[in-house]
Amino acid sequence: MKRSVFFLLYCNIVFTTIWAKPVLPDIIGNNMVLQQNSNVKLWGKATPDKTVKIIASWNGTTFQTRSDKNGRWLLMIPTPQASFQPQTVRISDGEEITLENILIGEVWLASGQSNMEMPLNGFWNNPIKDANKAIALSGQNKGVRFATIPKTAAYEPQETVKGTWKECNPENAPWFSATAYHFATMLSGVLDVPVGIISCSWGGSRVESWINREILETYTDIDLSKQGIEKTEEWKRPLVMYNGMLKPLTNYTIKGFIWYQGESNAGLHDSYAQRLADMVKLWRSDWGLGELPFYYVEIAPWIYGDGEDGTSGALLREAQFKAQRLIPNSGMVSTNDLVEEYEKNNIHPRNKTDVGNRLAYLSLNQTYNIKNIAAHGPEYKSMEVKDGKAILSFNHADEGFSRESGINGFEMAGGDRIFYPASAKVDLSNKKVIVSCDKVTDPVAVRYCFKNFLIGNLYNTRELPVVPFRTDNYEK
Repeated sequence: MKRSVFFLLYCNIVFTTIWAKPVLPDIIGNNMVLQQNSNVKLWGKATPDKTVKIIASWNGTTFQTRSDKNGRWLLMIPTPQASFQPQTVRISDGEEITLENILIGEVWLASGQSNMEMPLNGFWNNPIKDANKAIALSGQNKGVRFATIPKTAAYEPQETVKGTWKECNPENAPWFSATAYHFATMLSGVLDVPVGIISCSWGGSRVESWINREILETYTDIDLSKQGIEKTEEWKRPLVMYNGMLKPLTNYTIKGFIWYQGESNAGLHDSYAQRLADMVKLWRSDWGLGELPFYYVEIAPWIYGDGEDGTSGALLREAQFKAQRLIPNSGMVSTNDLVEEYEKNNIHPRNKTDVGNRLAYLSLNQTYNIKNIAAHGPEYKSMEVKDGKAILSFNHADEGFSRESGINGFEMAGGDRIFYPASAKVDLSNKKVIVSCDKVTDPVAVRYCFKNFLIGNLYNTRELPVVPFRTDNYEK
């Protein structure tokens, strides 16, 4: 009898000891990067109705709160200017845990489908350009840290999700998102600060996968019953990525979002721009940090369902471009030139270096206000028809273009709406593009790279590409 009583007392002591120590979500841990010059949120669970104290090494001040009846607690603590000096955070509710090797810098969330998920290691039979070099030199980027969230689906919003912070070195870097890695290294190098990336992607996911139930219920084409969700391919399911992966991260203080997605919405271009805007509005509301910047990638040339000469991919790109007008504090980078001819059957083009760099240029220009870093390629502005030729004007081509002739990707149509390959040359003096076609004597419409797979080669003088466009509004 005495042994039984002793055993029960022992178990009670052990249980109390285990649960007396604060329990933190994975995203709050060693090696993390905290957003500089902010009031960052730290949160977790403790014994119900218990005082929780936090002391950060950078200021030594004690911050405290009380856990609620369910043991949940949240504290906001100020962070200093960015530094590569490792810091510690001590959290205690009677028993103390210490988080180590923390950096203060810039934090971005990277999300989307497989082209954002794709790691430096590549996918099966899908390499990443210069991956071995990037991995070999990764240890030089001491200030870059990644937290990769595993694929986690849920029918209801979750409080926590797996995913711990990793340092940048050849052991960890192969599993970092390649696009986000090049974004982070460019940002860190220019700003000379640590950069943390929370990578939260699922290959094949649609924009509807990252939106909550309340908004999805307003879309008449989405079946949110369990049966309706489960009959959809796992990677295209609505709601479940938002609930399982995104929602648990919304307390983590970040600077902004980068996004690479759209391939799975090809053919659904009529609704895409508005739904992307709905998603961004939701995310910004969830984080509660104002109009956080949202920079995203135009889907790359590929043979979508209607073939190489089809337009489902082109129409989705057009919707992505238009979404900038619906989303304040946003920007899109074009990738039309970042594929090779042999990749027309590969939805995962190897060049993620320039994708990440272009996202970084956008953020450096628009978020960090370094205006001498160009952020946009030429964008179609207007067309004038004269002497059987179309004269095109562009925004973001103030210094002209990258070449005068040998330009690929233009097409022209007359009143019959039949498009033919067209010749193009640059008027160097007026910084305009003149398009002509011997099969079209009276031009009505011009297109540039407006097919599923058509690679262009025209840039501005900062080597940012002309964004694919059309001057018409035909259905195809």
